[in-house]
Parts: sequence; structure tokens; C-alpha cells
Amino acid sequence: MKMLVKGFLSLALVAGLASGAAAAEEAAHAEGGTPHYPIHHPQPVDWSFAGPFGHYDKGQLQRGLKIYTEVCSACHSMKLVSFRTLEGLGYSDAQVKAFAATHEVQDGPNDAGEMFTRKAVPSDHFPSPFPNDQAAAAANGGAAPPDMSLLAKARGVTRGFPQFIFDIFTQYQEGGPDYIHALLTGYQEPPAGVEVAPGTHYNPYFIAAPALAMAPPLSDGQVTYDDGTPQTLDQYSKDVAAFLMWAAEPHLEERKRTGFMVMVFLAIFSILIYLTKKSVYARKEH
Repeated sequence: MKMLVKGFLSLALVAGLASGAAAAEEAAHAEGGTPHYPIHHPQPVDWSFAGPFGHYDKGQLQRGLKIYTEVCSACHSMKLVSFRTLEGLGYSDAQVKAFAATHEVQDGPNDAGEMFTRKAVPSDHFPSPFPNDQAAAAANGGAAPPDMSLLAKARGVTRGFPQFIFDIFTQYQEGGPDYIHALLTGYQEPPAGVEVAPGTHYNPYFIAAPALAMAPPLSDGQVTYDDGTPQTLDQYSKDVAAFLMWAAEPHLEERKRTGFMVMVFLAIFSILIYLTKKSVYARKEH
């Protein structure tokens, strides 16, 4: 019992130190110091795909696709994701074809040697909103918006002691979605004494600086849901973060099932090896 109490006290102390560290980072920035980013670390979200038995919520993924299509795709590409993979979201082949046909892609050259546009088919990838990276940068203040195909795996914040120890047993791999959710919901007015560059927006969860050029992309009631799910900023952020996790790792469920079967096999194999050893050496003198 004393060990448990000491353990809880240690965790509380670490949590207090982490909170104090965040406050210190913000104070350092306000005083013109050099803080470490992000100033605030993302809080873990209860994702359906977390843990060794996690799975994607297909309804949430479909809502996330809707947000990407209606909001994010105006600036961000998803060039590594093909339309046919949307069957993994629970759509039928006909629905995938219909969705792909709402997009246009460049093709060619034709017989005259010219490029042309046509309606997309399931084998095509999501088209980019800009013809090239230079055009994307020119339209966004000199910095091209990142491609979202692998964003949920490419972003994330390193978790310190003692979280990283627990992560070994809980198989925590949701740092990317946690970061995306925190970033989308973390826009706020800068604290007193903190100045941000013109044209940027203060966000203490941004991984590279105190502010970023992207304005808050989502707000309450912006996207209409047909399934009765709350149309709030928090829900939008969770849905699009989950969708981006699926885009980056569409075979997550299969990987976890395979991993579980491998662990079961290894456990049975270990027991058989032990029993064999006992049987073979039971009558041997040592």
C-alpha cells in the first residue's frame, strides 16, 4: 500500500513539474527568452484506435473525410492517398466512384501532345489544390502547406519521463492525432507581453514556434454533419485527426490483429518449449 501511495505521489509530482514547465516556457517567451516548443504539450485524447485492440470508427473517418474535403483540401494536398482506399472507410465501390468523379485530375499528353483534365477515377490520387510547390508557397505567404498524406505519423511531440515508460506497455502511438487535435483547438490570444509576427496566429501547441501562419481553419457549426454528431470545434478536430491517422496508416487494424496473433503464438510456443524441456530432462541427472 505504501508503494502505491508513493507511486501516485511521484506521478503527481511529475505532473506538477510538467505544468510548471509549461508555465515557465510561456513566461520565458513573454520575457524575451528562448523557450522550447511546443510551449504546451498536447493532452491525450481517447481514440478508438488506441491500444493493442484499437480499431477505427468508420463513422468518425467519414466525418473526417468531409472536413478534409470541405475545409483542408483548399490548401493541403493528400497526394499519396488514392480514392479506391476509401473503401476502408465503409464506402461501397459505387460510392467511391461517385466521390472520385467530383474531382478533376490532370492527365496526358493526348495525341496532340497536350495535357488535359478529366474526372478522377478510383485509381487516381487526391489532386493537389496547386499545380506545384512554388505556386502553393506563393499563395500562402512563402511557405507551401504540408501534404497531409502522412501528417499524422510525421507530427507529434516527444513524451518525457515517466510517460515514455508507460507507452511501452500501452503501445501509445497516437502522438500525431493528439498533436493535430491540440493544434486545431489551441488557437488563442497571446499572453500579455508576448508579441507575434504580423500575419501569424498564436498557438502554444505549435511544434516549431509560438505562432503559425495558418489561421484557425475550423469553428463551431462550420461543417454540417448528417448523423447528429455535435458540430463543434472539438469534434471537428477529433474527426479530421482520426481521418489523417487512417490516411497515414490505413492497415492499422490488420497490423494489430497480426501482432496479437503473433504474441499468442509466441506464448503457446514458449509453453510447449518449457514442457518439452521438462519432459526431456526430467530423468537426467544434473
